[in-house]
Amino acid sequence: MDAFTYTDIFDTKGMEYLVVIAFLLILIPVWLWISKPVEVTSKLIRSMNGLSAAILNIPRGLFYNKNHTWAYLEKGGEARVGVDDLLLHLTGGVSVDYVKKPGEKVSKGELIAMVTKDDRQLKIASPVSGEIRRLNEKLAQKEGLINLDPYGKGWMLKVKPENWKEETNGYKMDEEAVEWSKEELLRCKDFLATTAQHTTGGTAEVVLQAGGELTDFPLEEMPPEVWNKFQQEFLD
Repeated sequence: MDAFTYTDIFDTKGMEYLVVIAFLLILIPVWLWISKPVEVTSKLIRSMNGLSAAILNIPRGLFYNKNHTWAYLEKGGEARVGVDDLLLHLTGGVSVDYVKKPGEKVSKGELIAMVTKDDRQLKIASPVSGEIRRLNEKLAQKEGLINLDPYGKGWMLKVKPENWKEETNGYKMDEEAVEWSKEELLRCKDFLATTAQHTTGGTAEVVLQAGGELTDFPLEEMPPEVWNKFQQEFLD
């Protein structure tokens, strides 16, 4: 009968295999972290910061409409149009789907684009009337790009306005816009806290931090029906 032979893996190639396995166990989660920088960054920011008036960006010199769009008249006579920082802090990273093309006419209050997050959308209406001159096509190509700089590189489209003075007469500017944004933030807080409680299995803690402030991007995990209600309450 052959003698039974016991081989200690630590005296053979087994040690090398264990080192390789350990290396892979470390490498895989690191690779997953690096491969999703936008998602990870978004979650980190949301976990550290609440949505308060202090973090909102409300530049002076712009005309802010109650549907959370803004317009700015350039020296050449074209008006830049976009959505405000508060709306984007509520939705999280979105892409832009245009429903108008350059050369087409648009009326104030007419649909110009949809901001989209997976299967959820919000309708964006034009704050001014006129001829559409340019679209910022980059916003449709990458989700979250508009969130990085909504008043600069994140403008949505440019319009040659027809009735600029009349149509922007009642819009908010400067300190008035800042105060209005604070009031809108409070309205959003009440709306989302109440809505979360009535969403299937939901509680106010879904959108509120321990201190009572909204979490950043509170609409991000909400179902389509909540987005629809938000549309009716704040954008229509």
